[in-house]
Amino acid sequence: MKADDVKQVTVISGKGGTGKSSIIASLARLLQDSIILADADVDAADLYLIFPPKKTESFDYFGLKTAETDKEICIDCGKCRDSCRFDAINEDFTINPIKCEGCSFCYHVCPVSAITMKDTLSGQYFISRTRIGDMVHARLNPGEESSGLLVAEVRKTAKRVAAEQERKLVLIDGSPGIGCPVISSLIGTDFALVIAEPTVSGHHDLDRILQLLNEFKIPGFIIINRSNINDDISKKIEEEFQSTFPVIGKIPYNPIFVKAMLEKKSVVEMDSDNEDVLAIQNTLEKFSNLILEKLKISK
Repeated sequence: MKADDVKQVTVISGKGGTGKSSIIASLARLLQDSIILADADVDAADLYLIFPPKKTESFDYFGLKTAETDKEICIDCGKCRDSCRFDAINEDFTINPIKCEGCSFCYHVCPVSAITMKDTLSGQYFISRTRIGDMVHARLNPGEESSGLLVAEVRKTAKRVAAEQERKLVLIDGSPGIGCPVISSLIGTDFALVIAEPTVSGHHDLDRILQLLNEFKIPGFIIINRSNINDDISKKIEEEFQSTFPVIGKIPYNPIFVKAMLEKKSVVEMDSDNEDVLAIQNTLEKFSNLILEKLKISK
């Protein structure tokens, strides 16, 4: 199986706190025989809390380069310091790696080539074993930039692992919001599942993320989580976006999500004879079947 044959679905949300990770954990559990799971929230990964990983492979990630001065060559002309808009060059013309943004301006203006651009270890990414199969995830070092590039590495690795294991789908947990790592988690995916909550801020941020999907011509579907906390906004979301991004289902508020998280489980792994919980589990199973149906993947 080739990596290009592997399908990709990204689960995203316009804001944090919508329950995205809880929902994708349940989908991953239900689809475990067909997927490789990729946690693309490299700034604040959390799927490892539900699926404790045992790392089998790790890779260093080198992001933006930082400048370094060779004091034996430097003639103290000051051109580098004058040109640095980030105040990263000290009075003795050494470079503060924390302030350096890797723009390489100083490298180009130095008349004696005393400045070089060095690779910087910005984080790591991993292939890990979990109880639902392999997961690819990452850790970006605090303060480091280029999270979008690390997301790309996570996705590329997940596709490779999926092809090697004859898995037909990479299920991607994207970051909240509309920033660079979100865009990197979306480009080239088959479609997106957008988790929304019926609040004023949730509706506003949903609108932003759907504009992003429109911009990149990525099809998507909406799941309204905690749908019963504001019936009016839930109805508004359904009516406003139905023609372009259909609402495929609604999940009412239920404390089972918190209980499952505390037990390091997905909701569909929880034992319950409560009718409301069973209804939520059945709804989540319908979502997983819809993913397979849309991608024409057989169980």
